[in-house]
Amino acid sequence: MPVDPTYAPTPLFAALGPDFADTVAPARFPMHRLRWRNQRWADAVGLGGLTAAEWEAAFARFEPLPDNQSAPLAIRYHGHQFRVYNPDLGDGRGFLFAQLRDRDGRLLDLGTKGSGQTPWSRSGDGRLTLKGGVREVLAAAMLEAQGVYTSKAFALFETGEALERSDEPSPTRSSVLTRLSHGHVRFGVFQRHAFHNRPDLIRTLITYCGEVFYPEVLAADEAEQPAALLRAAVQASARLAAQWMAAGFVHGVLNTDNLTVTGESFDYGPWRFLPVSAPGFTAAYFDHSGLYAFGRQPEAVSWALAQFAGALTLVSETEPLEEALRGYAPAYQAALRTAMFTRLGIATGELRPDLEFLQAFFNWLTESEAGWAQTFHDWFCGAASADRAAASPQAALYAAEAFAPIRAGFLERAPVRPERLGDAYFTRPTPADLLIDEVEALWAPIAAADDWSAFDGKLAEIDAMRRALDIAHPKA
Repeated sequence: MPVDPTYAPTPLFAALGPDFADTVAPARFPMHRLRWRNQRWADAVGLGGLTAAEWEAAFARFEPLPDNQSAPLAIRYHGHQFRVYNPDLGDGRGFLFAQLRDRDGRLLDLGTKGSGQTPWSRSGDGRLTLKGGVREVLAAAMLEAQGVYTSKAFALFETGEALERSDEPSPTRSSVLTRLSHGHVRFGVFQRHAFHNRPDLIRTLITYCGEVFYPEVLAADEAEQPAALLRAAVQASARLAAQWMAAGFVHGVLNTDNLTVTGESFDYGPWRFLPVSAPGFTAAYFDHSGLYAFGRQPEAVSWALAQFAGALTLVSETEPLEEALRGYAPAYQAALRTAMFTRLGIATGELRPDLEFLQAFFNWLTESEAGWAQTFHDWFCGAASADRAAASPQAALYAAEAFAPIRAGFLERAPVRPERLGDAYFTRPTPADLLIDEVEALWAPIAAADDWSAFDGKLAEIDAMRRALDIAHPKA
């Protein structure tokens, strides 16, 4: 298989040994029909030149990539699910397929979803519905466009099986997804080894995370390395929670097996984007208590970090871990300011006035019930968009007295790179959005007539937004 000279295979996780993962075989599917190929990110990791046949071999049959992992690995982990500990988890319908570096030298993983049963499938079939795969592609694309540190959908194949599901009309079509992510060492990986009282394996994981994610961890004395890793995860997780809030995104399932030490968003099941600001808005129909509601996501991430810290107590004194956890609140506050001002395209100023402005802005969004995406679209680059906002479908809200303090806040803050407003995207009266009704509307022609034109059009629209906003994607 010919690959680009920039292809840099780096299969490190397999060397950790059988205590961390199980070798598995990928499912054999009756059909391999390509539905999505992420050419932009394929180019970034040296796989952009693969032919259609080679792409199918790699991402539908999962034949090993050159000089990479010789076999897929289903990673072992535990986790708190809705704050109830579950020791029966693990990669139940996915595996780590390959590891490689991008052009910035970052170690990235190619992992799967829907690739077949593993020792951790329990009673599941190890498959992914096609609709689920479509939703993953859409969510990752929209979040990346808004600057959220997210995994990327890399390949989606329809696989020709009829699946039975309780939450979709069945039988329903099947798929297999490959995602590209900056590691997927979940908090639950550490929890598993703490549960089995294996401090030696926790130390091995800490060393691995220091080698591939956070060099500052290995620069610390051995006794201080667990807290150093926790501090890094606290900072990364606070940034992630803040970016979700700025995007108006509700992940839906913030269990400790769905959060990673790198603070990267991934695993898009019952996600939603907000239509309007609503702190109690939930994404998962089974989240009856609103545990993972929009406004509770920062708290959920903080709680998960505390469980991660609990696992690290096997190899660390408690006080440095508690000190690391105390850093979450200020880290989140700083990250929210950065995420919101980046999303609005305006410059930060003094901390306290900035935070007061953000609080007033959140309050106005909630009380006015202004469209979330529409507001950010109308006021991108702040006062530089005042004329655009005056022509908005919700211009009347901006003319009301309640908006006056928000308008004043925009006037007080300089736009950042206002030349971006010259992009044709900003001539649109409404922004690219991805509310649940539209997701269902995108799926309907696929289900009824195998018509992918609306799906392809939406992805093109999202990509146009990504290029117009031009928000730098975090690298670590």
